[in-house]
Amino acid sequence: MEKIIVIEPHLTVGVYGKNNRNIDILRNIYPTIKLTARGNELKVSGTEEEVSLFESRFELLIAYYDHFEKLTETDIINITANEDEHFHLLDKERMSSDVILHGREGKVIKAITPNQKKLVKCLEQNDMVFAIGPAGTGKTYTSVALAVRALKNKQIKRIILTRPAVEAGENLGFLPGDMREKLDPYLQPLYDALRDMMPMAKLIAYLEDKTIEIAPLAFMRGRTLDNAYVILDEAQNATESQLKMFLTRMGKNAKFFITGDITQVDLPKHQHSGLLQANRILKNIKGIEFIYLDNSDVVRHHLVTKIIQRYENWDNEKAAQKNQNIETEKNIIQ
Repeated sequence: MEKIIVIEPHLTVGVYGKNNRNIDILRNIYPTIKLTARGNELKVSGTEEEVSLFESRFELLIAYYDHFEKLTETDIINITANEDEHFHLLDKERMSSDVILHGREGKVIKAITPNQKKLVKCLEQNDMVFAIGPAGTGKTYTSVALAVRALKNKQIKRIILTRPAVEAGENLGFLPGDMREKLDPYLQPLYDALRDMMPMAKLIAYLEDKTIEIAPLAFMRGRTLDNAYVILDEAQNATESQLKMFLTRMGKNAKFFITGDITQVDLPKHQHSGLLQANRILKNIKGIEFIYLDNSDVVRHHLVTKIIQRYENWDNEKAAQKNQNIETEKNIIQ
């Protein structure tokens, strides 16, 4: 009998392997079966029993690659030899509280620090989470990983990633290119995180059909965001009215994740940070949670932790000196 197995186009290259190497490995494992790969269709020819067994094993190979983003010769041999062992491995990885997902080439992406683990658990229990902390604490990376996992598990239909373009006035006009090219530099960290987490072909396909949308905050106005995982990054640079606008875009079956560093507000002096305001007025609402990360959560180069600490010390010294000057002026007046 003949059977045609259809593979999702964005999985085809990874499942087939470079120059169809994985198909050649399968031909050696199943020498009595004829395999013909054309595009995203694999034609299998053999006896009814052989084809049925091969189809069940091949579906496991597809599921394995879709989950782990890798498929080596050893993986193929183990999966085709022992179906139960494959399921045990897959379930074990899915049950791990630390592993969020497997990125490109099987890269393990997981929560590392206690606060990052708290962040993951917190978002599973709430629909809106604010993550506030200094640079390098994994706020953006963790949130994007959680979004990709939710999309992969079909918990949501799309991912929307947004950032304020703090220079969206006249300065933006002097940048070369069309509007997307002008805005891409502001959104680059989001692209970088996504590239770690899925094959480039899949990412491009998702961007083209708007399954993943990356846009500046101003583009959120007037929309209702349903069935989506929505991340607002660098929220400290959203004004009070912008953040209110964003938070009220929340639709049905949506998760909102807002990240920011309140020590790095780049807004003009006459504008106030919406994140600072939200931190004061939105606490103690059921379904909304605030998580605070600190220097102990920094996962970049070890020097980043020391740099952040020195700047904090400097700010504290300046504040103490200012208070001392105020007291001195009061004493002089008296």
